[in-house]
Amino acid sequence: MTPYNMDKETAKQTVMQKIEQNSDRIIDFANDIWDNPELGFKEHRTAGKVMEFFDELGLQYKSGMARTGVRADVSGKSHKYRIAVLGELDAVTCGDHPDADPETGAVHACGHHGQLAVMLGTALGLISSGLSEQLSGDLSFIAVPAEEFVELDFRNKLKEKGEIEFFGGKQELIRQGIFDDIDMAAMVHHQAETPERVIKVSSGSNGFVGKEVIYKGQESHAGAAPHQGVNALNAAMLGLMGIHAQRETFKDEDAIRVHPIITKGGDLVNIVPSDVKLETYVRGRNINAILDANKKVNKALKGGAYTIGAEIDIKEIPGYLPVEADPNMNKLYGNNVQAILGDNGLETIKAVAGSTDMGDISQLMPAIHPYVGGVEGKAHARDYKITDPTMAYVIPAKAMACMIIDLLWDDAREAKNIKEYYQPQYTKEDYLKMWRSLE
Repeated sequence: MTPYNMDKETAKQTVMQKIEQNSDRIIDFANDIWDNPELGFKEHRTAGKVMEFFDELGLQYKSGMARTGVRADVSGKSHKYRIAVLGELDAVTCGDHPDADPETGAVHACGHHGQLAVMLGTALGLISSGLSEQLSGDLSFIAVPAEEFVELDFRNKLKEKGEIEFFGGKQELIRQGIFDDIDMAAMVHHQAETPERVIKVSSGSNGFVGKEVIYKGQESHAGAAPHQGVNALNAAMLGLMGIHAQRETFKDEDAIRVHPIITKGGDLVNIVPSDVKLETYVRGRNINAILDANKKVNKALKGGAYTIGAEIDIKEIPGYLPVEADPNMNKLYGNNVQAILGDNGLETIKAVAGSTDMGDISQLMPAIHPYVGGVEGKAHARDYKITDPTMAYVIPAKAMACMIIDLLWDDAREAKNIKEYYQPQYTKEDYLKMWRSLE
């Protein structure tokens, strides 16, 4: 039976069989990326390996987007809809992990190497089976840089040189127009402390804005003449206490989280601190609540400076928007998970507390971000490891490929319904204006 006269269920079985036949290849790719982690906007080797895989599949691609991003396009038999499958290129820093790069501290304790494997496994199944040519829509497979919000000084320098505007890779690709022709997007994330064969579909996740804060006081001898100084550390402490006093004003349903750290508390113990630095995120479940809480946080920080007579400089950093997972895409993906793993292999969970720039995508188009098992250890921690490669890399690729068949089968009826149901929160122009107004 050829792809030209298959029914949908036979098409799914054919694609899954191709993925299964190439499972060692998919796992080997993931292991290679795990062994060679790179941090955001520096993922040159990782991007090169993605391009090699695309070459093996006979795909044309564009590279160098947002420094290291790669996009390969696949044409279907009609072109009204385009679905993107994403994978993230970057690692996170955790120098204590046994597999961390000894020079950079980078390690894929975030599971991004597995996302790439799922994306490429999905592409392999649909292309090598010939099904991609018979679907009523086009596909894009996009390897995205810099999801982890790390090395902010490095990213600041890139921004000052005009090489990037935003610190998140998907944000940069949105700005560059890479998602302008995409109708819906999907990717997976690997769930820490979940060794079971299970995939969890979530309604979404929190978003955040970041900030860097500098308190400037007046140095003086801390023992002989403290009265001649202006203690910037005291100003910062009062600012932090002001934030704590605001916490009772945050609504439970908004899930506001503010978690500051002091990155510099002074210079010497016998000098009144005159240069004190803080960093913090303001997280929450929706952007309006985040922006409201952010104003309260800024008032508290400024109040600390006013009380002591110090100066304050608050630098706002655009973070990530909350993920709003499309319920209809979640249902399609979940149905395919159940077909593969059985009813116990699917869980539906509430919004998670972490943040990802997939949230920015989800505010512009239908998108999903399910969570995959096969993982032991905590996220971004020294004990994180993949313990079930088939669960982590192969099974979610099968479910992803089958969902795409659902979306683009029967003249893309499901894609059409999802697109018509979805109401974007922003146009691209309004989205960019919103983040730029924050700075």
